[in-house]
Amino acid sequence: MRTSVSQSAVTDLSWQDLGVLMKSGITAMVVVSTAVGMLLASSAGPSWALWFHTLVGTALVSAGASALNQVVERDRDARMRRTADRPIPGGRIHPDIALLLGVAAATLGLVQLALTVNLFTAVLAAATLIGYVFVYTPMKRASPLATVVGAVPGAVPPMIGWAAVTGGLDVGAWALFGLLFFWQIPHFLSIAWLYRADYERGGFRMISHGDPDGLRTARQATLYCAALVPMSLLPAALGLANAVYFAGALILGLVFLGVSSLFALERSVKNARRLMLASVFYLPAILGVLVLDRLLGWG
Repeated sequence: MRTSVSQSAVTDLSWQDLGVLMKSGITAMVVVSTAVGMLLASSAGPSWALWFHTLVGTALVSAGASALNQVVERDRDARMRRTADRPIPGGRIHPDIALLLGVAAATLGLVQLALTVNLFTAVLAAATLIGYVFVYTPMKRASPLATVVGAVPGAVPPMIGWAAVTGGLDVGAWALFGLLFFWQIPHFLSIAWLYRADYERGGFRMISHGDPDGLRTARQATLYCAALVPMSLLPAALGLANAVYFAGALILGLVFLGVSSLFALERSVKNARRLMLASVFYLPAILGVLVLDRLLGWG
């Protein structure tokens, strides 16, 4: 019976469901942030082969981690309205197939990084995978601190890109790590509060748990947005970026902080959604300014 179910599941796989299973949007952002790390670590730009192997390997590990996350959380996803139609709880992908796809993608990605880039990038990617699937994912059921813990693997991709070029890490890589780490907290906090009832149904202990008026959530979001402003300026202070980036990062950081402050002053669904949208805009915007600044510097 298991074999026939699996064969049917393979036959019925769709690209759309595969994209959801492997969180194509998140994987794309992981690839972009990895590429930024490569760009800043290089004085003249990496070779095309290094670009290819690093970004494809990282994408495979990210996609595999996302699939494994959904395998572990499939029962809880089924209880939540925003995730109930994901491919596994929706019955369109069998959990065994999702597990196979997740393990295969992650393994291929790690092997590619180890054999074609360098061993250190594979170690960083493996640590990210372990942190996301085996630490953050189960911790969401036990403690609101999972949000902070989960931001660690989410901030590693630019370090992978940096290590792909240099073979190691230095203060510049850690500055990029800090930028992504402090950005993630208000992003996830806004989502946690907007969907707090859904997370309660799923049995997840987010920071919004026991915070019906949003005061604790909003204060935390504003605190991390405030810390993000000086952290985002660190690349310029370290000489990784110039005036274009400094001005852009300062403006973006202050706007992000302003939106989070509005949520703290008036904790409404409207302001929480504004904060979520601001966070979605902020990351690609600041990475884009960082890339533009570097390209102008090369010119």
